[in-house]
Amino acid sequence: MSPVHGVAILGSTGSIGLSTLDVIARHPDRYRVRALVARASWRKIVEQALACRPDVVILTEPVAAAHAREALRAAGSPARVESGAEAVAAAVAAADVDTVMAAIVGAAGLMPTLAAVRAGKRVLLANKEALVMAGRLLIDEVRPAGAALIPIDSEHNAIFQCMPARYLPGEPAPGVTHVILTASGGPFRTTDPARLSRVTPDEACAHPKWKMGRKISVDSATLMNKGLEVIEATWLFGLPEAEVEVVVHPQSVVHSLVRYVDGSVLAQLGAPDMRTPIAQALAWPERIESGVAALDLAAVARLDFEAPDHARFPSLGLARAAARAGGTAPAVLNAANEVAVQAFLDGGLNFTAITTVIDEVLQRLESRAVRTLDDVLDADAAARRLAAATIETARGALV
Repeated sequence: MSPVHGVAILGSTGSIGLSTLDVIARHPDRYRVRALVARASWRKIVEQALACRPDVVILTEPVAAAHAREALRAAGSPARVESGAEAVAAAVAAADVDTVMAAIVGAAGLMPTLAAVRAGKRVLLANKEALVMAGRLLIDEVRPAGAALIPIDSEHNAIFQCMPARYLPGEPAPGVTHVILTASGGPFRTTDPARLSRVTPDEACAHPKWKMGRKISVDSATLMNKGLEVIEATWLFGLPEAEVEVVVHPQSVVHSLVRYVDGSVLAQLGAPDMRTPIAQALAWPERIESGVAALDLAAVARLDFEAPDHARFPSLGLARAAARAGGTAPAVLNAANEVAVQAFLDGGLNFTAITTVIDEVLQRLESRAVRTLDDVLDADAAARRLAAATIETARGALV
């Protein structure tokens, strides 16, 4: 009989968290949710806690935590409700937790992910920003801590599935020459470029294949998501930026590919449903049922591929340049993007100006070597300040 694995879900109220809970609910004999972590969605996390009965519920916003505590007490739930970064670190380090789903969006996910790695857990990495910001620091912690880092992004998980048996991310794989990330092209793949400056946040978030949060949906629409994935792949698979290719694949059936020295190219195919990589990572090296329907190739009928349009999607080029520059450049790229995307979602910036802001910040902040976590955090803070100032001073020209 398989042991029962204790799971902490960081970002439980987001799309990845919801999919993780769905997969876990299908295997009550294998997994038990020990901790649920979110920022402020207290009503949703209360519903989750009543359904899966974790030991602890953590909301990083104290007011939201107070609401959740009152609601769970009224419902008779024994779950503890806590708040703050220390509570999150304690939850991922708990002795009865062996698996951590790291799905907090953006830079906010860096410290909890690092805490899980340092605690020696199996970390299911859905937060790409942690590796983008502090790839070397994070990777260097994995092996000494006895942790395992398994990617959840559909593309990186597909690559992981196509790697040699028993391979774990963090170093080059024998015989692999390139990895190939697929991109759907987002909602504006064929849109007249002249109209892009006028697209709305709702249009940008209407992804043709995937159901995702608003921030990652905008990143997909600009192709910045793919740029961040290029940087993430260099750290996960020990490859230089030039050996991480990107190809647009509108059907989103081939999730990524691996090219071997003998000329073989292995691909992972499946329906566009995040429960597949989540189930694979939870059970690795075994396989479990995910709730995803089997792929019907006859119904798919065709698979198309094309090179990305760098003129339409300059974010991809900016991310590649940051990957080549190294040091703090990827952290600056990520921070500027988060600020610009939020400004777009708030109606204070037009769609094409997102990359204008990012480019300006990258040009004005020199990349510096990363020796400690403080180097990363300082670069992140400086980039956020400069991005906000750039948006404010140029608002009239960019809106």
